[in-house]
Order: sequence, then structure tokens, then C-alpha cells
Amino acid sequence: MEQLRGTPLKRFLRDYRRGHPQPVNLVLVLQSVAYPVNVGSFFRIVDAVGVSKMFLCGITPVPPNKTISKVGRNRDHDVDWYYEERVEDILPVLRQEGYHICALEITDTAVPYFEVSYPDRLCLVVGNEDHGVTRGALALCDSSVFVPMYGKGKSLNVHVSAGVVLYHVIHQAIERRG
Repeated sequence: MEQLRGTPLKRFLRDYRRGHPQPVNLVLVLQSVAYPVNVGSFFRIVDAVGVSKMFLCGITPVPPNKTISKVGRNRDHDVDWYYEERVEDILPVLRQEGYHICALEITDTAVPYFEVSYPDRLCLVVGNEDHGVTRGALALCDSSVFVPMYGKGKSLNVHVSAGVVLYHVIHQAIERRG
């Protein structure tokens, strides 16, 4: 076994993508994710999982931003992203476009992310690192999911939780299409 680097790595990833196209239409909405490090991580995750577009809302920092570019390894140049001041303005539009709107938030009706059968058009909404998704945004969501915690902490970092859920959504769709 040998680790791939450079051109062999690029070929391996290209060939994998060709044989395994992205099976789900995903949109990600960041509601006031405040820290540029987290936003940069989101750009990297969004690129990795093939999210079709990402909306940065509220106080979420936007490119150009040195921290976002550095942490995101310049994926902010490759990802389709848009700024929308109010998340409440974009969620109804996405619903009209046929997206199921799902909050990544612990609510009184939230279920573990792995117990949900996700549709082929999904919008995942994530909120501020400290305050989560607002009540106004939650009122516009169709459902909510959470990542269970088995240790003493109450949550994972927001971008880590989103990465867990997004990869699960993709792999579930691949299994469904089997």
C-alpha cells in the first residue's frame, strides 16, 4: 500500500468522481456563523461533498477574507456562494424550488441525523456557534436533526456536525440508488 500524492492523487479522485456522481442536490445555509475559521472550514466541506450552492447570511463573514481563504484552502474561489442578509428571505425561495428545509439544531422535535430518510433536494441550515438557528428560521424549516453526543460535551463544532450530516445524506442516497 502506498499513499497517493500529486498527479496520481488527482487522477484517483477524478476517476472516483466520474464513477460516483453526486446523487443529491444539496444547498447549505449558514445563519450568522460568526467565526472566519468555521466559514473557511465550511467552504472546504461544501467543495468536498459537492454542495450546489451555499448561502452566507446575517453576520457570517464573506470572502474576500484571508482566514476564510487560508482555512478553506481557497475553495471560496470555486464554490458557488451568495450573501443574503436575512435567512428568512432565502428559505421560502428554496422551498419554492423544491428543497426540503432541514435545520441542524437540537429542538423539541429533532431526531438523530441517521434516523432520517433524506430527499434528493435538501437544504441544510446551520446556525451561530453559540446560539444556533434562530426561532424565525426554525419556523421556516420542515424538520430538524442533531448529531448525538456520547461524551460529556453538548455539541461538536458547527462545521464538523454539518460535515457528518452531509456525508451521511450522500451515502444514504448512494445506497438508495444502489
